[in-house]
Amino acid sequence: MVRREANGIAYVSSGWPLDGAKPTLIFIHGAGGSHVLWQGQVDGLAGKVNAVAIDLPGHGDSKGDGMGTIEDYARAVADFIRAIEAPKPVPCGLSMGGAITQQLLLDHPDACCAGILIGTGARLRVQPLILKTVEEDFSGYVDSFLAFAASEKTDPERLRPISEATARGKPQVALGDFKACDAFDVMERLPSIEVPVLVITSEEDKLTPPKYGIFLEETIKTASRVHIQDAGHLVPAEKPAEVNQVILDFLARAAL
Repeated sequence: MVRREANGIAYVSSGWPLDGAKPTLIFIHGAGGSHVLWQGQVDGLAGKVNAVAIDLPGHGDSKGDGMGTIEDYARAVADFIRAIEAPKPVPCGLSMGGAITQQLLLDHPDACCAGILIGTGARLRVQPLILKTVEEDFSGYVDSFLAFAASEKTDPERLRPISEATARGKPQVALGDFKACDAFDVMERLPSIEVPVLVITSEEDKLTPPKYGIFLEETIKTASRVHIQDAGHLVPAEKPAEVNQVILDFLARAAL
């Protein structure tokens, strides 16, 4: 695994330099998160694709502050994709990262050969209690994070690195992320997406239930969906091998 930085965005990669013959998966984490979410993909997809997991501005090892809108995050990621000259770029996002991926597909189509949307929706209303807890009791939010973000069937130890990374984050950045999610809505624009799209839903996702993914599948004319059992919102970390195979199957169908 290689650690690098471009355009102020820190990232880890399964290898360097990027292989021009392989697609480049740009893994984008959710609100208040970091690249740690995608460790199973960076490791598990090494040699099969270029796997790049980023820390969004203000998150993890990246510089600067968080951004106020999903559009701003998408612009920063598009600039990053161009800066590293990613071969055949395919953004892959979870939750807020999925919102950013949709924004990339809509506003920066030149930076995307396809897109992967995991545990996300075209509109992401945030429960007021989450906003209140993040603002007033960030440690309490972190402590309860895994309880509502993962399946009860998932071993908590598997997710401990994610929880620890979340705890090291900046409360004001996480709050800004959730507010950006709350304002996000591209429901009317989805039919204009033309590149292949994979939607992954999880049976026990309490934050973005499967109905969100079903809407994406039915509204994006190029979309296909895979539903994963015994996993919650953090499915890439809960079921890494299964998610990785679904991704590889999609890339093969898309001839990337």
